[in-house]
Amino acid sequence: MRHLLTLTWMGALLAFSTHLRADMYTDVDALVRSGQWQKAQALANLRLQTAPTDPQMRLLQSHIQAGLGQTQAAIQTLKALTQSFPELAEPHNNLAVLLAQENRHEEAIESLQAAIKARPDYALALENLGDTHLAMAAQAYAQALKSGAPAARLQGKKLATEQTLKTP
Repeated sequence: MRHLLTLTWMGALLAFSTHLRADMYTDVDALVRSGQWQKAQALANLRLQTAPTDPQMRLLQSHIQAGLGQTQAAIQTLKALTQSFPELAEPHNNLAVLLAQENRHEEAIESLQAAIKARPDYALALENLGDTHLAMAAQAYAQALKSGAPAARLQGKKLATEQTLKTP
């Protein structure tokens, strides 16, 4: 009977803690969506104190860091997350987005390829890979124009890639 009571208590505690954890993710996500970055960061840090390897909260933490303008911290958080959990596609994709924003396209492509390897049907990573290649093409066309190559053809290609990148 004592073991049954203990098991019942443990089951209730586990269900309660799982519910609390789920609520914490929901709460942090709601704070992020409403732009309350500082509050979101405080709540995420609270969770990470008790579960420092929690991949979902670490992913949210990187989003918070980026939202606060802490791009390098977000990149480091995502790099650590991809090393701890290479099988998760989202951290690789999010890392690539931040790297591409810094014109670190080769690194972004590597990260996107890791995301696609982890999840071959990950449409967003595939789209981001295409966008990164387009951004690199636009840069190459711009450099070619500066070097004195035939302008008419290159200008058209440069404008076409830039226009495609602007399409939502």
